[in-house]
Amino acid sequence: MRRGDTVQVMRGDDKGATGKILKVFPKTGRVLVEGVNIVKKHRRARRPEEQSGILSMPAPIAASNVMLLDPKSGKPTRTRTRVDADGTKERVSAKSGESIAVTR
Repeated sequence: MRRGDTVQVMRGDDKGATGKILKVFPKTGRVLVEGVNIVKKHRRARRPEEQSGILSMPAPIAASNVMLLDPKSGKPTRTRTRVDADGTKERVSAKSGESIAVTR
């Protein structure tokens, strides 16, 4: 999975929710998905112009708990890689065979 991919949460409290990947943490195997796993963080003002308070922010979830959405049907799918004749690799949906565009 890459930043910008649209995914659906398959397990956990936010099961069924969809969102875009904001950040990928490859070392820990976690992803940050917008609007999913929202936690409250108590934050102190570090500068005079900042304001202290309780902020709501997304926390990372395990990458194994999300699945990429098929660009054709919008349903969760696995991916495969296809090598074109000119040697370029592309990600392909296992369900529909459609190419999954890299969005940034």
